[in-house]
Amino acid sequence: MTFFKTWRGRIVFFLAIVGPGFITANVDNDAGGIFTYSLAGAQFGYSLLWTMIPITIALVVVQEMAARMGAATGKGLSDLIREEFGFRVTFWLMLALVVTNFGNVVAEFAGVASSMELFGLSKYIVVPLAAGVVWLMVVRGTYNSVEKLFLLASGFYVCYIIAGLLAHPDWKAAAIATVSRPSTIGIRNYGYLFMVIGLVGTTIAPWMQFYLQASIVEKGITPKQYRMSRWDVILGCLFTDVVAWFIIVACAATLFVTGRTEIKDAADAAQALRPLAGEYAYLLFAAGLFNASLFAASILPISTSYAVCEGLGFESGLDKQFHEAPVFYWLYTVLIVAGAGVLLIPRFPQVHVIVLSQVVNGAVLPFVLIFMLLLTNDKELMGDQVNTRTFNVIAWVTVVVMIVLTIAMVLTQR
Repeated sequence: MTFFKTWRGRIVFFLAIVGPGFITANVDNDAGGIFTYSLAGAQFGYSLLWTMIPITIALVVVQEMAARMGAATGKGLSDLIREEFGFRVTFWLMLALVVTNFGNVVAEFAGVASSMELFGLSKYIVVPLAAGVVWLMVVRGTYNSVEKLFLLASGFYVCYIIAGLLAHPDWKAAAIATVSRPSTIGIRNYGYLFMVIGLVGTTIAPWMQFYLQASIVEKGITPKQYRMSRWDVILGCLFTDVVAWFIIVACAATLFVTGRTEIKDAADAAQALRPLAGEYAYLLFAAGLFNASLFAASILPISTSYAVCEGLGFESGLDKQFHEAPVFYWLYTVLIVAGAGVLLIPRFPQVHVIVLSQVVNGAVLPFVLIFMLLLTNDKELMGDQVNTRTFNVIAWVTVVVMIVLTIAMVLTQR
């Protein structure tokens, strides 16, 4: 026990439990996320950087709630929703999650396709290969082996920080915009509201809470181990939003400044950076997009399979064989095959699907958060791990703000 009280012991212990929080947060910087952040910078310059601070605070709170619930109860989120609120509520929530996540899976394979097209490779070759690799990696692997690969992929996001530095932004303007209050004119604009909801939806996606809680449970993290695991969650959230900030800054400093406000996807943003920020920034942006897309194309179907199987009472888990959890693996397979297959349809409107999927994430988020808040404030369920007043205030404010923004977006569309 003395070993774990030393700094060396704590570091070793932290490295043993690191994974779920860091992976879940970084997967959110997927193809849809990268495109949304790029579009925010290209269309609005630095003016949307103010969203990063409240979004990061909300992300830390929401992710911490999910992880703490997993450690305290030893059960996944959808499993708890079924037990506490009944099968019918769970069924409709799972159906909404599958539909929402399918759009996200399509977005990931769109990112794989567009990133490789920058290097002259056809999507008709790349997408089926990527789908096969993703399927084999998860179905043939164990939780520990898959987690190591995902942690390696998470580190690759540093590419976007370097790309942001190579874009030579106006650091003073970016810093001021980050801490400035939002423009009241912007809040009354449909495009602005659409983008704000998209930024929240792409950073705090509903699927993340289901995946994180299931991962905490499968990794076997208990309340005693949770103190260190909490830092895994917090550091993951901070890192992912630093990356998001740099993506917005890179595109604001190059595309917005030169009037290139319309980009069709994240790969188009990388291509546009080429003459403005240099060859290295372009290559890093493109490589980062491929890594992020392939990474998320693995996680999102897993997240959906975890949530649905837990919620409907089927066996699930990466440490189980195909015959031990057939529904889990078949749902995972169908999502990958269908998500990749849709991309191969000629003239498929992938750009609209990518952006819309992020906005739908933002619109669905409040409903998931309401269930989480009810569960994390249940003393009978959580014991002494219930939410603090501060966490409740931040989470409920997030729920109310997202509902108000969604209603305002609908009203301003008229």
